[in-house]
Amino acid sequence: MIRLLQIEFQKLWKNKMSKFLIIISFIIPFSVLILSSIKIDFFGYFTIDLAQTGIFNFPLIWHIIPFFASYFKLFFALIVVSMIANEYSNRTIKQNLIDGLSKKEFILTKFYFILVYTLLSSLFIGIATLIIGLIHSAHTDIEVLFINSEFVAAYFFKLLGFFSFCMFVAMLIKRSAFALGTLIVIAIAEVIIYENLKWNWANDVIAENIMMFAPFTALYNLINQPIQRIVMISSPDKTNLMYDYAVHWHEIVIVCVWTFLFTYGSYILLKNRDL
Repeated sequence: MIRLLQIEFQKLWKNKMSKFLIIISFIIPFSVLILSSIKIDFFGYFTIDLAQTGIFNFPLIWHIIPFFASYFKLFFALIVVSMIANEYSNRTIKQNLIDGLSKKEFILTKFYFILVYTLLSSLFIGIATLIIGLIHSAHTDIEVLFINSEFVAAYFFKLLGFFSFCMFVAMLIKRSAFALGTLIVIAIAEVIIYENLKWNWANDVIAENIMMFAPFTALYNLINQPIQRIVMISSPDKTNLMYDYAVHWHEIVIVCVWTFLFTYGSYILLKNRDL
C-alpha cells in the first residue's frame, strides 16, 4: 500500500495544478476559523456576527461545518478526474503497466490515494470544528462536546463515495472536461427523475425511498441540510419544521456499496480496455 501511495503521490506532486489544488483543499477547512470570527458592519445600521447566531455552538456545529465543507469537494474532484485523464493523455498508464504495475495495482494506487486524502480531510474538518466550537460555544462540557460528531464520519463516507464516483466516470470518459460534465448531467438527471416520480407516479415519500439508492442522492442524504435545524433552535415554537437530520446506518451502507461498485467498475473498465 505504501509503495502504491508513493507512486501516486509523486505523480500528483510533480503536477503544479494538482499540487495547488491539494494544498488549497487542506487550507479551506481552517478558513472557517477566520469566517467564524468575522463581523460584517452594514454602514452602522446593523452588524452581522455569525458567532452570535449560535451556529457555532455544540452540538449544532458538528452538523453545520461538515455539511458546508462537503461542497468544497469539487476542488478535489478536479484532481481525481485530471489524474485519470492525464494517465491516458500522457500514456503513463501504459508505461506503468510495462514497468510491472498490474491493472489491479494501478486502480489501487488511485483508490488508496483517495482513501488517505479523505481520511486526512475528515481529520482536518474534525479538528477545525472542535476548535471553533471550543472558542464560540456557550457549553463545552464533556457530556455535550462530541454529541453529533458522527457527522464527521458521514463526511468521510460522503467524500470517499464521491471521489470513487469521479474516478469511475473519469476511467469511463478519459477526458477531464467531459468527465466533469457527465457528473453534472447525472446530478441534474437525478433531480428530474425525482420530480417526475413525485408528481406523476408517486408521492414524496415513495419518490424519496426510490431515489435514496441513486448515487448523488445517497451521498447527499448522509448529511441533510441544517437550515431547518438552525431555525428551530432560534425559534423553538416552529415545531412544523421538525425533520429527521440524523446519520443513519443504512445510508452509510448504500454509499459504501456505491463506493465498492465504482472502484470495482473502474478496475473492470481498465481490465477490458485495449491500451
